[in-house]
Amino acid sequence: MRGYICMEEELKKEKNIVSIIGAGAAGCFCAIELKCRMPNMDVHVYERGTKALAKVAVTGGGRCNLTNSFSGFIDDYGRYTDLQLAYPRGDKLMRRMLGIFSHEDTMKWFEREGVKLVTQTDECVFPQSQDAMEIVNTLLKLMRRNGVNLHLGMKLVNIEKNDEMDYNLFFEKDKSPISSNYVIITSGGGKAPFLQSLDIKMTETLPSLFTFNLTGAPCQELMGTVVEDTVVGLGGTKIKARGPLLWTHWGVSGPAILKLSSYAARLLAEREYKGTLTVNWCGGMHETEVRERLSEMLEKNANKNITNSYPTFLTQKHWLQMLAACAIPHTQRCGALNATQINRLVNTLTAQQLTISGRCHYKEEFVTCGGVALSELSTKTLEHKKHKGLYFAGEATDVDAITGGFNLQAAWSMGYVVAKSIADE
Repeated sequence: MRGYICMEEELKKEKNIVSIIGAGAAGCFCAIELKCRMPNMDVHVYERGTKALAKVAVTGGGRCNLTNSFSGFIDDYGRYTDLQLAYPRGDKLMRRMLGIFSHEDTMKWFEREGVKLVTQTDECVFPQSQDAMEIVNTLLKLMRRNGVNLHLGMKLVNIEKNDEMDYNLFFEKDKSPISSNYVIITSGGGKAPFLQSLDIKMTETLPSLFTFNLTGAPCQELMGTVVEDTVVGLGGTKIKARGPLLWTHWGVSGPAILKLSSYAARLLAEREYKGTLTVNWCGGMHETEVRERLSEMLEKNANKNITNSYPTFLTQKHWLQMLAACAIPHTQRCGALNATQINRLVNTLTAQQLTISGRCHYKEEFVTCGGVALSELSTKTLEHKKHKGLYFAGEATDVDAITGGFNLQAAWSMGYVVAKSIADE
């Protein structure tokens, strides 16, 4: 009997209470992995909002771009390379994370749960249903099945270490703190005032995926127009990005612009989101080649009106705006263009300059750079170096990516690594 009592007391001392702050992709994925690895662990997920996985539900335009094929980022030996092009901040850490839980592991994980996936021509991976709610419902179902405790409307205001070197969590609604052996912060981007008492080094959080407002550009006239292959750059820098560009009623958007905003996030913030956007509408084609092709087109259609002969990658509406920008009359024949007019067209096609007057503030553009400094974390486990039992994953860290499924892959990989690390311990 005495031995039984001693065993019971030892069991009570077991470190088996885990609190996850934030019911986003990283938090929910981590919770599921923890319960699968350690069914007896008491796992709680606390979310300040009214819904779990709210951002996952709207990502990819409501279709959920859950990862990427990483084509172009893997060498002949299967190693991840040039990850800085996908992860402007945190590429070295992500190389380690992906080495533990890769994009292929993610695809297999969801396929095992019955989610059929499709890889698009742009290498983005979506559920075949094209419905983000399939991903949301799959994760919520697994949380319920494995006994993860989900608490909504719980805003964390402070974390303190207690006498047993565990953690007390103070929530806005509760007067009494909740004790936890392990705490995992997956609360997304933005400031984290609840960490102040722990003296954790943070890098400033700023928007990193956003569209540009333009002034003096024909935005209203071209709204909805897409150019499939462009190279955009920030004037006065070597920062460039390639991809489709979309004209909007406020300025420009699309993958090329979102990539550029990610690469130049901190610089644009310093410049108060003002500057010059340079656009090569010819997919990076060099000026010499563009001049040759343009001259060939003009010669071939010498007797036609200039408004009716234009590059196939542009719409007529867009071409008309370019002619106006080059001060070329719409009534002019192709064969009548002089050298000055041709030079203007070549320059506009390869290096048009547009004035950036700000960034878009739409809610769907929610990715940020910044967060807990990576120097504070173990690169193997994501545990804080000074605070044992405190982990960070996802956008709460200073890791962020361009558009294309890379941010969600970071969430899956980092959530998995934290779960594995705690279970291994």
